[in-house]
Amino acid sequence: MDDTARFNLTEACIDAHLGAGRGGRSALRCGGRTITYAELADLVNGTAGLLRELGIGVEERVALVLNDGPEFIAAFLGAVRIGAVPVTFSTGLLPPDIRYQLENCGAKAVVASSEHAGKVDAAVRDLPGSRHLVVAGGVVSGGWRSYEELLRSAERVTRSVPTGEDDWCFWQYSSGTTGRPKAVVHTQRGAAFPREGHGRHVVGIGPEDRTFSVSKLFFSYGLGNSLLIPLQAGATVILEAGRPTPNVVFDLIARERPTLVYAVPTAYAAALAYEEEGNAADMSSVRMCISAGEALPAPLFDRWRSRFGLEILDGIGSTEIGYIAISNMTGHVRAGASGRVLPGYEARVVDAQGEPVSPGEVGDLWVRGGSTAAYYWRDRARTKRTFMGDWIVTGDKYVVDADGYFTHAGRSDDMLKVGGIWVSPLEVEACLIEHPAVLEVGVVGRADHDALVKPCAYVVLKDGRAPSAELAAELQTFVKKRLAPYKYPRWIEFRPELPKTSTGKIQRYRLRATA
Repeated sequence: MDDTARFNLTEACIDAHLGAGRGGRSALRCGGRTITYAELADLVNGTAGLLRELGIGVEERVALVLNDGPEFIAAFLGAVRIGAVPVTFSTGLLPPDIRYQLENCGAKAVVASSEHAGKVDAAVRDLPGSRHLVVAGGVVSGGWRSYEELLRSAERVTRSVPTGEDDWCFWQYSSGTTGRPKAVVHTQRGAAFPREGHGRHVVGIGPEDRTFSVSKLFFSYGLGNSLLIPLQAGATVILEAGRPTPNVVFDLIARERPTLVYAVPTAYAAALAYEEEGNAADMSSVRMCISAGEALPAPLFDRWRSRFGLEILDGIGSTEIGYIAISNMTGHVRAGASGRVLPGYEARVVDAQGEPVSPGEVGDLWVRGGSTAAYYWRDRARTKRTFMGDWIVTGDKYVVDADGYFTHAGRSDDMLKVGGIWVSPLEVEACLIEHPAVLEVGVVGRADHDALVKPCAYVVLKDGRAPSAELAAELQTFVKKRLAPYKYPRWIEFRPELPKTSTGKIQRYRLRATA
């Protein structure tokens, strides 16, 4: 292997800063504790040592069922250091889902936070094969070993395995909005690229920045926000292990003073509703808010900017793309749009034959660029459908205008044909969310008595608003006055909550099953 092809992500996130004399700078803030880059290096190197002493080798998988915290960062980069492959698991998974993913990825070790150890125990019961179980921050029982005890005695590994740019770096499971998740395989160089793409061209991140992500590290978006981008830039990452409710988020922002805040639209909506109820919200330290994971409705963007004087820079990415490839930019935001293609990426909107459509026409979004994944592990059929040479077939319907702005029109399997005309559920959702009674909404197709598909809206109301037939009729009229009449929802179904993935995306396939 020649030197130009050699690359290991840990060197970019850790070693580069030590070599430049920045070991004393703050790397992490968690639970009121500061961890410098030198201290983080010791954690990473020790974790690399303990994994090696457990017998974990090059390209063997290490499953992480960890809350956001120093242990997650150390286990992730420690595995990468020795050429092993960290596989991030959602902490919201139940035992059957954990079992499926462990069997699918063939993990040789599991590192879990203590509160998730019981679920892992249930998942591995009678599961063929053996694996090492390491618990962080908890009492050791059964077949588990203590992360802290192993770390104390582990040899520090200070030199990375000489991995190449195209070698495996990490795997991450897709969030499963359309069914069973797939293991997405990311390479070393692809893992580093979000720093050069979004990190450089959108947020301009540097060592003086302090980042806070509402989205967790196990999520592709959160991993970029709290590890891949800021640690390469030498910034400080603020981590919160607990559930990011609006009061927790605003308290943390007021206390830790981040300059960059990352969240999904659902979290921004919940935070805004909390502040509008009269709760304190100090955003004075924040210079930029970023959104991804699902389309940001224009009314939510407008309300947030009016309330806090901050634009939310919405963008589009996916687990397969690796991070955000299309984004709005400061001073050039188009509310309701995902923005324009970032340097290092290409995007096109195509028809069913893969040919570009005209500006203003709805088509399928394809993306390629520096951070895109290699393939799905052990899933050749879906790999062939999603990976078209260098291109990722995102599964999203989009419109691109003459100025190069891309606007989301829904998932490919979400689009509705009503009276022979395509209807985007997102357009109906964006309209309904403008109503002062609506907190969240998901729109899917439902067959009427003639077996013709029409829009059906599942609505979560704000606190203090009660479901009623009168309110349902009011919402229907509200849409009729703002959109073409055929787009209004024929049914309004009130729900206390909407089904979501562990990363906060609305699971429309479950709504469709209900409808």
